[in-house]
Amino acid sequence: MASPVSRTPPALYALAIGAFGIGTTEFVIMGLLQQVSSDLGVDIATAGLLISGYAIGVFAGAPAITVATRRLPRKAVLLGLMATFTLGNLACALAESYAALMAARVLTALAHGTFFGVGAVVATSLVPEQRKASAIATMFNGLALATLVGVPASAWLGLHLGWHAAFWAVTAIGVLAMLALAVLVPPTQGEAAPAALGTELRAIASTPVLLGLATTVFGFAGVFVVYTYIEPLLTRVAGFGDAMVSPVLLVFGAGMALGNPLGGRLADHRLSGALVGTLAALAAVLVVFGFAQHARWSIALFTGLLGMATFATVAPLQLWILRQASDAPSLASSLNIGAFNLANALGAWLGSTAIARGAGLTALPWIAALVTAAGIALAACALRDPRASRTTVACPQA
Repeated sequence: MASPVSRTPPALYALAIGAFGIGTTEFVIMGLLQQVSSDLGVDIATAGLLISGYAIGVFAGAPAITVATRRLPRKAVLLGLMATFTLGNLACALAESYAALMAARVLTALAHGTFFGVGAVVATSLVPEQRKASAIATMFNGLALATLVGVPASAWLGLHLGWHAAFWAVTAIGVLAMLALAVLVPPTQGEAAPAALGTELRAIASTPVLLGLATTVFGFAGVFVVYTYIEPLLTRVAGFGDAMVSPVLLVFGAGMALGNPLGGRLADHRLSGALVGTLAALAAVLVVFGFAQHARWSIALFTGLLGMATFATVAPLQLWILRQASDAPSLASSLNIGAFNLANALGAWLGSTAIARGAGLTALPWIAALVTAAGIALAACALRDPRASRTTVACPQA
């Protein structure tokens, strides 16, 4: 029987359910582009901006919502954010125009960054010091599962019942997550008061934190140079038929589900080594992907390895920021979630620019590897900075 120390707190599963819903919403449009564009009378490129609008909402909302709610109990904040998420998806399900759907997507996105940021702080407060990164990884398992199950299931619903049905389903997940958070997350009356806002802002402005945020942006951006264009890479370069795209993407999701806990365990063992090592593994996979993309079996294999390497970086990147900003854990954690979304937008833009300038689809893995290599250089600078904290962060108790 597992000891009390090793048993996973039920609250982590509640956070994972919320992460599953949010992750499904973030990428659901990828599987609904054709239905949305046809039904709302816009072209595919315009429909694709619903993904960009969401990312901008996350990036803008993370610091603003975190600062606005910094003095509230964390459990109440999580419940309020999940209520916002649920209402936003309800508005998406009821939307009858492109403008209404875009507005609803942005509303939904406002909850994203602060939920993961505050959720990471709550997750680390529930476990012993040696399991903090694994606790973050448990919450992010919901995000990996969203890619593996939630997005394909939403695409299936959109195909058979219309795109509105996918948002009704995510709305139901939001209600379930609210109930789980209300029941399983412990009360937060004993929380310490947050530091003064000026103290938090100074903590965020410190060099180790800024280097950590930049590491997240560039280290993770390489993924989306490739992943944004994974469908044409599979069909036009490797020669897969359209029907095989979804199964190969399931392989990517399975890799994410495997890589996420691995990254957590590595970070619990040695954070500095995990920070650089997981990014180096991601860069290596991207390099080999450049050779593997021309054959079906090898691109399928390395799509799975790409998913694994991608999510192995998440817990180390998130815990590094928490460790460097002990005076502002929620704000720093939320900003890092915004940095992940900025990386998504940057990677997609770099890939688009490369294709527009004639580099071609086959050049994308090499460009992606160079971008991630820049993230590794930033991580090395962060580790060498004498002001970087090598001590563990004492996260406030939930």
